Amino acid sequence: MWETRSVQLSVRLPRDIAAQAEEVQEKDPEFLSRVVLYGLTRRSIYRHLRQNDEADTDEVMEVAQP
Repeated sequence: MWETRSVQLSVRLPRDIAAQAEEVQEKDPEFLSRVVLYGLTRRSIYRHLRQNDEADTDEVMEVAQP
């Protein structure tokens, strides 16, 4: 798989969601870790695809110019 390390995060959430997050952290911290990993992975993929799309758009514009 890959090497991991512990990270401390501090986030501001609406009270009801914060309460749920605290409950999950107590009962199933591995699940909370997977949720954060999933979200950050999606963000990373989105950023990568967006950068590639912008690069492709720049190439198309260069080819289209006379």
